[in-house]
Amino acid sequence: MEKQFIEEQKKKLIEQRDTILASLSIQSEDMKKLTGAGESGDEADVASDAIDRTLLDSIGAQDALRLTLINNALESIDRGTYGKCLMCGKDIPQARLEAIPYADLCIDCKAKEERRNR
Repeated sequence: MEKQFIEEQKKKLIEQRDTILASLSIQSEDMKKLTGAGESGDEADVASDAIDRTLLDSIGAQDALRLTLINNALESIDRGTYGKCLMCGKDIPQARLEAIPYADLCIDCKAKEERRNR
């Protein structure tokens, strides 16, 4: 894989990581506001706050997972293994890495994993 391509991917990954960290920070502040307010008010307010907390938790979990994948991709760049499928060891196509820079499986192995997880 070309060194320039890997450097471009590294830059994308760092930008995505920074965006996620900023988003998680904002979500954390929002969660503090929701939980700090207590559950006073009418039933509609309490229900709305509960829904907001659940949504923030879900978004936070998705971001946390993506952050882990991004950090793993950055580590694989440092190790010199970026772009290799973790399951079969084949090269992950550049088009896939451009779309999902933190992809750690080739398309075939990802499809197998998704079928297994159904």
